[in-house]
Amino acid sequence: MTTVPDVSAASITPVVVRLKLSLLRNGLRQSGGRRAAYIASVVVALLVAALQLLGLIALRGNAHAAAVSLPLVAVLALGWAVMPLFFPSGDETLDPTRLVMLPLRPQPLVRALLVASLVGVGPLFTLCLLTGSVISVAHGATAWVTAVVGVVLALLVCVALARAVAAANIRLLSSRKGRDLAVLSGLVVAVGAQLVNFGAQRLGSSGGLSALDPAAEVLRWVPPASAIGAVDSASEGSYGSAVVQLALCGAALAGLLALWSRHLTRLMTSPDGSTLQAAEPAARERGSSGLGRLLPAGRTGTVMERSLRYVWRDPKTKAAWVTSLAIGLIVPVFNALQGTGSAYFACFAAGMLGIQMYNQFGQDTSAFWIVAMTISSTRDAYVELRGRALALLLITLPYATLVTVLTTALLGAWRQLPEVLGLSFALLGAMLATGAWSSARFPYSIPQEGYKNVAPGQAGLAWIAIFGGMVSAALLSAPVIALTIWLNVSADGDRWSWLLLPLGALYGALITLLGLRLAAPRTARRLPEILAAVSKG
Repeated sequence: MTTVPDVSAASITPVVVRLKLSLLRNGLRQSGGRRAAYIASVVVALLVAALQLLGLIALRGNAHAAAVSLPLVAVLALGWAVMPLFFPSGDETLDPTRLVMLPLRPQPLVRALLVASLVGVGPLFTLCLLTGSVISVAHGATAWVTAVVGVVLALLVCVALARAVAAANIRLLSSRKGRDLAVLSGLVVAVGAQLVNFGAQRLGSSGGLSALDPAAEVLRWVPPASAIGAVDSASEGSYGSAVVQLALCGAALAGLLALWSRHLTRLMTSPDGSTLQAAEPAARERGSSGLGRLLPAGRTGTVMERSLRYVWRDPKTKAAWVTSLAIGLIVPVFNALQGTGSAYFACFAAGMLGIQMYNQFGQDTSAFWIVAMTISSTRDAYVELRGRALALLLITLPYATLVTVLTTALLGAWRQLPEVLGLSFALLGAMLATGAWSSARFPYSIPQEGYKNVAPGQAGLAWIAIFGGMVSAALLSAPVIALTIWLNVSADGDRWSWLLLPLGALYGALITLLGLRLAAPRTARRLPEILAAVSKG
């Protein structure tokens, strides 16, 4: 009987660390561009870390130093938790399934991978911020001893958190759909930027760093921020609290390591039946016609269903829609919450989703040839464009209405609700009209792989299509905009402002129909050119 040798952690750890360094070195050898990008990212990361470190050191002695350091460490830990989901290819050793054929036991492997995870720019960046955080709050010999233990614990918790999340989702992250999650990182950046901007403005208007004190009081007991809270407690002489806070951080580390080990054991002993499990639901979904029953019959319903399925299934299309939905809500609502917004900011929601009408055929990529085979007349092109516009309206109309109602409610500007809704509907109609025409006149390809949304050499077409179309939509909306301005400056305007809602909706519907009618013959004539343009990527 053959026995599996018990490989100790002491022998595994150096091998895994050398593997990490070899992967990094070999990756940089692939091309000069990759080396330049890596070096540039390292320089930027270290520069930001150095500036953060200096800023935290400058807070030393400030009464609210802990109020800054504790939320900062909490946000840092959150970053470690979500980064593996959006950048799974950033570290090849994040995929433990590559090691399943080796005679390795989970516990030694966890310890070895934990040490290897400390090699890299991310851990160095984290170490700089943790060091600055403890420097800003540490006072006294006991606090400095606590700081050494706290920094080590906090760093290990961050790394173990990233590893546990990656191991729990590695089947998804190593698949094609999982890699396409990285496309949504733009949404995280956009939403995060708005949240940071909102927080900074609230902080500035509330009288300074004292506004962070309530959050810091909670976070000082939440790992890994509790490790920094322990240093602050030791500085104030609360040694019992410091011990409890360090114990909480240690317990969190032990729990994460146990969770990580459990997922490793499952990954290394269980077969991957993801394709078998997906087969039956996919078959059921193909046989289901629930969505089709709710849509019109004929080609219109077929086109609508295809467009909606693209929104749900295609990563690039889904990322564009989710980003537009999020930003279209954040801009008016956050401005309303800050008391600096206007009810007319709600038109931003209709504008963001109206952009999705542009480059309709480019979203199909090379599969557009199947659609092109079914278009043999201007009538076919018109029905195709109409179905795509109706699919967009199915989402945009209730969404724009919801954002407008929410914005006016937050501002208490109910009197402006009809005119803002009417203006939103008119703007949406104008963007649908110009989007249909632009899709036929300036089509461009969207690469399916990578992060680019425009194929090389077609950036000029994209700029003309989107920004030219938006300017044209603004000009087409001019009659409704002029009527809105006239009613607002007129003495009796309040009595008739409600008319803007039906007038704006009617104008938007008419301008949409006109745009579809004008775009249909151009689409039918230019099918070969459109197919060639959208297939370049």
